[in-house]
Amino acid sequence: MISTVMISAVLDACILYSAVLRGLLLHLGSNELFRPFWSPEIQDEWTRNLFQNRPDLKWENIERTCRRMDAHFPNGLVRGYETITPTLTLPDMNDRHVLAVAIYTEAKYIVTTNINDFPNEVLQPYKIEAVSPEKFVLQLIQHNPKRVLEAVRDHRLGLTRPPKTVDEYLATLEEQGLAKTVAFLRIHENDI
Repeated sequence: MISTVMISAVLDACILYSAVLRGLLLHLGSNELFRPFWSPEIQDEWTRNLFQNRPDLKWENIERTCRRMDAHFPNGLVRGYETITPTLTLPDMNDRHVLAVAIYTEAKYIVTTNINDFPNEVLQPYKIEAVSPEKFVLQLIQHNPKRVLEAVRDHRLGLTRPPKTVDEYLATLEEQGLAKTVAFLRIHENDI
């Protein structure tokens, strides 16, 4: 259970890569449900992979997204963690920088779809937990359902290319693995 103190979470590249997850989590952060963090390395990883996998997207638009994120969350882009990285060991050594950012910022969570890359026995001494986006959002719902609904509504209404009906929006979230979150949101369809 998330405490009443605003918690913080590092958003892994796999989360920021997905426009839907990125948008949802950043709206939750904008509504002060948590403080999101990322690093230049995380930004580089998701943008590089997105551009490589989606040649239809313009690099300038991807860069603009990063600039907007950094401007909207002035403390979101983290530097200064780099000396911690080489001291860490993870199954995928390329993920050490993500844990280093979490340690440096004293984040409680790493939100990722790659849970196995962040074993509990490595994270536990730092009091950090790797969680899926589903688990993270459900914890935020448990803590403050009204504010989550407001953030979800803001996110959905902000989608204009193309706009999404409630059903279309919920289907998109479900495709991202947020089935339990969608079940909660369906109960409150009129609020989103």
